[in-house]
Order: sequence, then structure tokens, then C-alpha cells
Amino acid sequence: FQYLKRFDQGYNLDAFSYKAHSVEGSPAECLQQFLLHCGITDPSWSELQNFTWFLNVQLRDCEASIFCNPEFVQDTLKGF
Repeated sequence: FQYLKRFDQGYNLDAFSYKAHSVEGSPAECLQQFLLHCGITDPSWSELQNFTWFLNVQLRDCEASIFCNPEFVQDTLKGF
């Protein structure tokens, strides 16, 4: 949710990192973001669950990757 919210607001996500203990927005706002970004019209709960699970895995791997660290790659892979 934190990534999707900032993406919609036009923030540069290169330096952003998920904060597990930071509560942002309401459950309704979170659900709205997932519905907007999941890519399926009228998704089921399991489709939303699969979308959020896959997104979380991808973002966690991205944050852990040295190739996505802006301090390491500097401007070589900006926006990657």
C-alpha cells in the first residue's frame, strides 16, 4: 500500500523503503489502492490476495537487491 500510494502521488520510489511498523491510511483506502492497481475488473478476494502477495514478494526482493540500491547504482539505473 505504501508503494502504491506514493506511486499515485508521483513520488520518486528509488529511495523509498517499506516501513513495517508505520500505519498509513485506512483499510478502505488500502482496498481502493489494491482495486485500482490489480489489473482485474471486479476481482475476487483471492485474486486480490494473490495480487498483494505477489507485489509484496517483488517489492521485498527489489529492496534486498543491490542492483536496486540507489547508493550503489547511482544514476546508472535511475527508475529501475
